[in-house]
Amino acid sequence: MEKLFSLGDGDCSRGESGCWSFQAAGAVPDIGVPSDEAVVIQKGKKQGEPYVITVNCPDKAGLGCDICWIILDFGLYIVKGDFTTDGIWCYIVLWVFPYSTSPTVRWSNIKERLLAVCPAFSVSAYLNETPPKPVASQVYLLTFCSTDRKGLLHDVTRVLCELELMIQKVKVTTTPDDRVMDLFFITDNLELLHTKKRRDDACDKLLGVLGESCTSVDIRSACYKNDGVRSPISSLSQVASAELFRSELSEKEERSQALSADVKKLKHASVTIDNSLSPAHSLLQINCIDHKGFLYDIMRILKDFDIQIAYGRFSPVNKGHRDLDLFIRQRDGSKVVNHEKQDEVISRLKLQMLHPLRVTITNRGPDTELVVANPVELSGRGRPMVFYDTTLALKLLGICVFSAEIGRHSTDNGEWEVYKFLLEESCKYKLGSMVVRNQIVDKVRRSLMGW
Repeated sequence: MEKLFSLGDGDCSRGESGCWSFQAAGAVPDIGVPSDEAVVIQKGKKQGEPYVITVNCPDKAGLGCDICWIILDFGLYIVKGDFTTDGIWCYIVLWVFPYSTSPTVRWSNIKERLLAVCPAFSVSAYLNETPPKPVASQVYLLTFCSTDRKGLLHDVTRVLCELELMIQKVKVTTTPDDRVMDLFFITDNLELLHTKKRRDDACDKLLGVLGESCTSVDIRSACYKNDGVRSPISSLSQVASAELFRSELSEKEERSQALSADVKKLKHASVTIDNSLSPAHSLLQINCIDHKGFLYDIMRILKDFDIQIAYGRFSPVNKGHRDLDLFIRQRDGSKVVNHEKQDEVISRLKLQMLHPLRVTITNRGPDTELVVANPVELSGRGRPMVFYDTTLALKLLGICVFSAEIGRHSTDNGEWEVYKFLLEESCKYKLGSMVVRNQIVDKVRRSLMGW
């Protein structure tokens, strides 16, 4: 019997017949974490070593997706990972680094957020019952008036991310005398914005970024709660819709959205499902170029298909590519043997590996508009950090944003979160030039993908 790897609740081995088998273990592996807490975060012992996040708790449907969403929301990059569950209890180990462009990471806050998604030690968790829907969060209105400058929108967004304030909607208004009145509709991940101390702390940090030109900063209740339903995006042209929501990459997109050899790598994604190697599980194997949120994209799709991970290993990057082996099963415990469902799962995964985020530039009358879109989960939750990464790219390019809008758009393939940015013409960039437009799209796309 050849032992391939150990994943905590059992050893994954392949016998002489070539079949995979799993042997339960009496305890989780010892990786030097002397704690029985559900979430443990260890700093690397040496400079340059990753942090190790360990989650050891009752299992629930979509837990891996929820964990990966939080890690992406904090701007962390998953170097490698191990997963194991028996459907009742799960054990997850992730090795992570902060991205160099990420906001300041507060590790204690990460632990609190991860603990919040871990099921309680209860009978319902043991039976793997569907957890209750989260309570709607209060929405607050942040307003400020300041002199406009390059990168202002991103600098404010960075502060909000560091404070764990989630942007729900935004309205940017620029006057002819270069003054801006910005309105951010936000929710608080810490649920503390109703307190004066939390509001004052947020306003002080924003004033520190906005500088002396800021005449006012105010945060108050918007008198409604976030129910996860965002308003439809306004005036999305047919041309932009066709570019953003197509089911496969077009030759035009290959030329305009990836101006280097990256597109050649993108075309080599491999996704397979094999039912011959294990008597109880389907083996899902993925090989693709690495990108920001790679593991979250996979977990999101598996969650939407109601597929559970029994065992898995997320290997480190090898020449820019990722290898992922997951032993999966459907929620009723059966293998994924239906060929139509296999094809649907493989097709969705390939599309997300090739084209997880959509970026295009279009004309809006005489103006130029940048549009970014990403698919949302069936639960209605959108991808984190999209607004942050897009505004960062525009700041690095030195392009000002005249207005911005966040909304939703529905297609036959599901619901999408859409971000629209009306760009200001500058002496440096002539936005009517196709070369300049391609440069902007490429820079934004690379920021979103973490390249």
